[in-house]
Amino acid sequence: MLDKLVRKRAAIFSLLCSFLIQRDVTGMNTVILIKAFTEGKAYWSHFTDTKETKMSHQMHPNVSQGCQGGCATCSDYNGCLSCKPRLFFVLERIGMKQIGVCLSSCPSGYYGTRYPDINKCTKCKADCDTCFNKNFCTKCKNGFYLHLGKCLDNCPEGLEANNHTMECVSIVHCEASEWSPWSPCMKKGKTCGFKRGTETRVREITQHPSAKGNLCPPTSETRKCTVQRKKCQKGERGKKERERKRKKLNKEESKDAIPDNKGLEPSRETPEQRENKDKQQQKKRKVQDKQQKSVSVSTVH
Repeated sequence: MLDKLVRKRAAIFSLLCSFLIQRDVTGMNTVILIKAFTEGKAYWSHFTDTKETKMSHQMHPNVSQGCQGGCATCSDYNGCLSCKPRLFFVLERIGMKQIGVCLSSCPSGYYGTRYPDINKCTKCKADCDTCFNKNFCTKCKNGFYLHLGKCLDNCPEGLEANNHTMECVSIVHCEASEWSPWSPCMKKGKTCGFKRGTETRVREITQHPSAKGNLCPPTSETRKCTVQRKKCQKGERGKKERERKRKKLNKEESKDAIPDNKGLEPSRETPEQRENKDKQQQKKRKVQDKQQKSVSVSTVH
């Protein structure tokens, strides 16, 4: 009867698959491997969580000590069971089963914890993309804003959301420098030739506001001013004054070119031609004067 019961249990064991159970015991990590084989016997490999007890194991030949990829021990079904020193053990889900992998650093969405017997990677919270530990997130997933290590739907009062960094940041108000001294009293860009004008002062924006910050104030002010009228010097009359003089001179020259006889067309002589003409007239006058003198002398004799 007893032999029949043993054979029946052996048949049940032959249908079982291996599985890996990982648990934490008071900060230490205990890995238990349970495997069932066709021989009807269960083989165990376990790591004790005390320093005094040495690692003991009875292992099936399929669990190898010479694994690749950073594994210290591994199995065909479960992958890595333990890692080499300084590597992190992480469980990756493939379909309905989990495979053990040994990595030099934890992947995105996990944080690493080092224990005396094993270094392991633990998944961050659901709304956290990267984290330092289970209670401190360093980057949130889309749709959440980071604030003091937590991922929030909306930022607290007194803070505003930065959609570029996806963080809750302080509200920044506009800041401006002190006013400059008032400018000299001016009118139409000049400081002379008037009695009433305007003067201006300016300031610069030293800090631009954030989205919810106060708007910036005006950066310039103008007020009326009264001064004692003073004449503009030649150097201060400017371009308009020079233009006015040039027009006046051209007008006078055009008047000089018009002859006394209104019926005739205006002369278009150049200044050089007029000068030569004046010289010729002077010569004629001298000749006429000499002739008159000679006539008067002859009448006296």
